[in-house]
Amino acid sequence: MHLAFFLSSFFLSLFCWRKTMRTELKKKISKSSWPNFNVRKWLNKRSKGDRFHSDYSLPEGWLMDSSNELKHSAPVKEAPSVSDMDTLNPRMFVGTWNVGGKSPNQGLNLREWLMLPSPADIYVIGFQEIIPLNAGNVLGPEDSGPATKWLTLIREALNSNTGEESCTTLCSPSEHEQQPYYCLAASKQMVGIFLCVWVREDLYKHVTNLKVSCVGRGIMGYLGNKGSVSISMTLYHTTFCFVGTHLASGEKDGDEIRRNLDVSEILKKTKFSHSFKALGQPLPPPETILEHDKIIWLGDLNYRLAAGYDDTLELLKKNDWQALLEKDQLRIEQRAGRVFKEWKEGKIYFAPTYKYLFDSDQYVAQTNKSKEKRRTPAWCDRILWKGEGVEQLWYVRGESKFSDHRPVYSLFSVHVDMTCKKLSSYVSASESGSISMSRSCSSRTLTNTALSSSCFAKVQAEEQLLLLTREHRHRTCRILS
Repeated sequence: MHLAFFLSSFFLSLFCWRKTMRTELKKKISKSSWPNFNVRKWLNKRSKGDRFHSDYSLPEGWLMDSSNELKHSAPVKEAPSVSDMDTLNPRMFVGTWNVGGKSPNQGLNLREWLMLPSPADIYVIGFQEIIPLNAGNVLGPEDSGPATKWLTLIREALNSNTGEESCTTLCSPSEHEQQPYYCLAASKQMVGIFLCVWVREDLYKHVTNLKVSCVGRGIMGYLGNKGSVSISMTLYHTTFCFVGTHLASGEKDGDEIRRNLDVSEILKKTKFSHSFKALGQPLPPPETILEHDKIIWLGDLNYRLAAGYDDTLELLKKNDWQALLEKDQLRIEQRAGRVFKEWKEGKIYFAPTYKYLFDSDQYVAQTNKSKEKRRTPAWCDRILWKGEGVEQLWYVRGESKFSDHRPVYSLFSVHVDMTCKKLSSYVSASESGSISMSRSCSSRTLTNTALSSSCFAKVQAEEQLLLLTREHRHRTCRILS
């Protein structure tokens, strides 16, 4: 019943848009491809390959195992010996940029953005609107051309001093000793949202459990013109989740509620599926965003300023960012406990990042007098985090005039556990859970033999799992030590 109502509403909406879409859709989609591609895309349904995959072909030397995990089939340079250490504090660059539907040209230099003041160990880079958000791109086949260009520019910026003129998309062995070499751990595109993670080569060997999850929050609450792309990974024994987002737009009263709902739905619907049979890790990998040790949320969150247009312009002239930030919707909603409760964001000492004239330092609001198109300046582009052991070193914006948004980026120092010490607490919890279950089963008045057998089987299965987990703990600890 619900499905029939949803489908009837969906196709009624499509019919209403038909006149404006027809020309663009004919260019993008042939009649033969229309039925196949894509009720699945419209409803944001997962296919088997969506559990984890790169949007780009795997080079020789990489294999996909039965649980859709990437595995090395070629040697990677050994990391430095860490036998005398149990923690690591790599530096992590996180950047977000709404590029306004513009495809990059080869002359665009990202090195100044990515490599100053000095190289990081991990790069997490999210883009929004890498393609125009027109009907053809939202409803039609995915255009991965701009994503490929962005990856090429990032690779050139990160590895420009390694002596390699070109390299494969994912990691391949190299002999560079002085300049760090960066490998693309994972990348994923959903319409205009694109997220990629790069890791220094010697650390890359210790990255496991790579998974991707997409949540569409656009048209009708399902399509991918808005929403999230999330990447989950484990570095040594610390789990990370990177959530690249583009939330609901608009600056009318009440639009912030739609953005709050987007955040809530992304947290609820993002799932990372892992094969339970592959117990190669001492701990089961996280399945939801909030189960990770460290979470970074980045993107065009689209929160605006709850201030009058004239008041905003007056404060802009004075560069009074702190007074403007008192009107920032994201901070207002956080303080009220309606969104991102207990999440952190660094202090903002830079000008609003949206909306500029293209190739200009002037805000649209300063030149356009039309109430419908002037767009009050705001800090739409943000980076937040959650979890212990994350220290923000700086939080700034870039000054590229490529888009109507300015890029925003941050540098973090993150605490990473290199030993399996967390396993002992997990096993203790498992033991207490098993004991608790045994007691509850034995103390319960069982009315029939079937129920008693079922309860006994459940306890027995948990005990077997506990023994198996212990064996993996001891084996893993011996290997690491």
